[in-house]
Amino acid sequence: MWSSFWRSRDRFSLDELRYLIDQLQKVQIVNDVNKDFVIEALRSISELITYGDQHDSNYFEFFMERQVMGEFVRILKVSRTVSVSRQLLQTMSIMIQNLKSEHAIYYLFSNEHINFLITYAFDFKNEELLSYYISFLRAISVKLDKNTISLFVKTQNEEVVSFPLYVEAIRFAFHEENMIRTAVRALALNVYHVGDESVNRFVVKAPRADYFSNLLTYFRKQCIDLNGLVSETLKNPDSDTTTAILAAVDEIEDDLYYISDVISAGIPDVGRLITDKIMQLLILPLLLPSLQLDAANDIQIGAITSLYLLCCILRIVKIKDLANTIAAALFCSPEAFIADSETKLNGYVPDHVHEIQQPENENVIEVNGCSKQIMQSLSSSSQVRTEDIISKGVSHSTLRDALLSYITVGDDLQVLGSLSMLATLLQTKVELDEIMLDALGILPQRKQHKKLLLQALVGEDSREDQLFSLGSSSIRDEFNCELDGYLQTLKDQYGVACSSLEVGTTPSAHRFQVLHTLVSLFCRSNISPETLWDGGWLFRQLLPYSEAEFNSQHLKLLKDSYKNCTCALLEETRGTWPDLLVSILRDEWKKCKRAMEASSPPKEPKCILFPLEKSSADDVLPSESSIIAGEKMCKVVKVFVLLHQLHIFSLGRALPDQPPTCLPSDIPENSRARTAGLDASGPKLGAELRLVDAVPCRIAFERGKERHFCFLAISVGTSGWILLAEELPLKKHYGIIRIVAPLAGSNPAIDEKHSRWLHLRIRPSTLPVLDPAKSITHGKAKTKALVDGRWTLAFRDDESCKTALSMIIEEFDLQSSEVKRRLNSLLNIEGGIDVPDSSLHPSEASSSTQTPSNSS
Repeated sequence: MWSSFWRSRDRFSLDELRYLIDQLQKVQIVNDVNKDFVIEALRSISELITYGDQHDSNYFEFFMERQVMGEFVRILKVSRTVSVSRQLLQTMSIMIQNLKSEHAIYYLFSNEHINFLITYAFDFKNEELLSYYISFLRAISVKLDKNTISLFVKTQNEEVVSFPLYVEAIRFAFHEENMIRTAVRALALNVYHVGDESVNRFVVKAPRADYFSNLLTYFRKQCIDLNGLVSETLKNPDSDTTTAILAAVDEIEDDLYYISDVISAGIPDVGRLITDKIMQLLILPLLLPSLQLDAANDIQIGAITSLYLLCCILRIVKIKDLANTIAAALFCSPEAFIADSETKLNGYVPDHVHEIQQPENENVIEVNGCSKQIMQSLSSSSQVRTEDIISKGVSHSTLRDALLSYITVGDDLQVLGSLSMLATLLQTKVELDEIMLDALGILPQRKQHKKLLLQALVGEDSREDQLFSLGSSSIRDEFNCELDGYLQTLKDQYGVACSSLEVGTTPSAHRFQVLHTLVSLFCRSNISPETLWDGGWLFRQLLPYSEAEFNSQHLKLLKDSYKNCTCALLEETRGTWPDLLVSILRDEWKKCKRAMEASSPPKEPKCILFPLEKSSADDVLPSESSIIAGEKMCKVVKVFVLLHQLHIFSLGRALPDQPPTCLPSDIPENSRARTAGLDASGPKLGAELRLVDAVPCRIAFERGKERHFCFLAISVGTSGWILLAEELPLKKHYGIIRIVAPLAGSNPAIDEKHSRWLHLRIRPSTLPVLDPAKSITHGKAKTKALVDGRWTLAFRDDESCKTALSMIIEEFDLQSSEVKRRLNSLLNIEGGIDVPDSSLHPSEASSSTQTPSNSS
């Protein structure tokens, strides 16, 4: 019998199908002897049926006539091997996936054989068999519609009482294997999207509704696991947890997108059920309380992780009630959630809670290293008095105030997390009511005036003075009434009691508080430029037209911070990297403008889960390294560009595409560069130049191998170089350039013991921070850090050494002056910024006491 199976026949023919079915019907039991034949027969039958569906309908007619589905079930019953079960499931999956004929699909689904396979007790200890089974179920779900779904359910009194396909699938919804979880979720969505009302009622009834609760419970566990990874990273920044965090973030966001898809399927009550579970299992007992709590060991989710998760939930899960409930909850105190979790929510109660330590004077914040009494200075001339803000319910007792306090006194990640939260709320345009944005103080002024104008057009507050009065009584009454309604809903549905804001609180008080917070952020010197850019993006969204609440005190504080940053920038013109300053500033200007005008903040919310990118100097380079100085300069430039653009923006001016820097000047005829025969392109190795003013010297780049050169220091525009040239023996006063090094950052110093020795520091020609491929990513260096070279030049006498030193100082002065001239129009934004005196000459830097042995 088995030898005849292998005789030559036309593989894709009806005769072949008839032969296979005949042989299969002769099988009485499947064991190790005949299992290979059965497996091959099942596989071949699926190929022939798929072929016939595309070329000849007689194939499937024969399949139905011989009742092959019944044979499949019989083979399964008499089989003793897992491999046959696997092949049978694969055969069914292939046929279901590839059959295009509705008639063929309806036949496969219209008998109890398919439901028998669905409910058959397979041995799922075999993981591979389980994968084939889930694939089989998913293949069925893809073909479901309002006609075929009825073939998989049993009804009683027009209500579905049994749906094995769905029930069996969700048993594996939280399997450890990601592919199985994904397939089950796809199956569930396929069922939901059919839109059968009786099936929808079935899936939301107990015990099937537990699937949605379990889904949120599983999601909560994922969130707690993520927090563990983040906490480990914050405690030990050198730990290799980046990959694990990114994987956890991907899974969490996938879970949220799935939840969003479930909601969008339109099943009645599912949106409300999921909203309640998210609030009860995650947001109320874990996420919101942690915003005001210290990250103690018994707190399951820390503030940084909570801010990220809240951003993700608001951004991905598009439920209006959920967004507004979260926003309303920000007006509650942390104690309201702690008390509620003790009595109602899932039994989780922190053993110890610790409030964030506030500074002794909450009104003092750091402004570029100086203390400023911000609140006191603002209260003197602002339209909304500071003491009124504090007395009208805007105290430091709500979660909203905790978010703002993170911005004013928190560390970099806390600031970035709070800004991300506010930006996410601002971008939740469809789900979040404008009244909630107004209550939070983040409703853009253009929307506020559009709303007031609409009220005027329909007869409300039609007088001009009321139209633009941000504190009018009708606006205040509407504001308090709608906000109180959300707070009452929070209490009625979730048992969280929040004290209503006092009568008299207006949206303008809240907007003023947010603007004050952002201005104080821009005055902080201990926050990274990248985080400040996020604050700048939010600032631009709130004040696109320089409206009333951005008052003169705000402008003064920004201008003071801008002046301080200008002083720091001017110091860089005499620093280590002035030759790159203008180009870096122009590049950062374009980046900042692009970031400010983007539709979303520069950084994604998940960035707050990682420590700030390490400086390439950490644990590698000494503090006096030129690389450290270069990275500091880049930070100064980023902050300067942001403050400059905010200043222009706050004055209502258009932001130019390029910074208003001056054009390069021509090379003076009497300059050393012109005398040497150099042009604007600068010196090139191997090129010839005149050795006017050149000073003979000796240097050893290798031990015992001293070389003789002619020394020159030359500047052209914003660039400068130290040149070592070999004199041409047959051409007097001319030489060939052999070595070129940057002039800036050379820190020349005559040796204290040997007055003919001149020590120089030779920095790299470029900054690694300007090359993303060489940057530090989440604490891991991609390349070896560059180090500075050290030269010691030996001259013939003391006078020659002093001449070389004077040449370096003179050319560096010319280079620095040109850089300052190029920046002059940019630094004087209103013509009223005092330019400080130049910083010390390089010769006044600390002296070196190295010997003539050199390294490069």
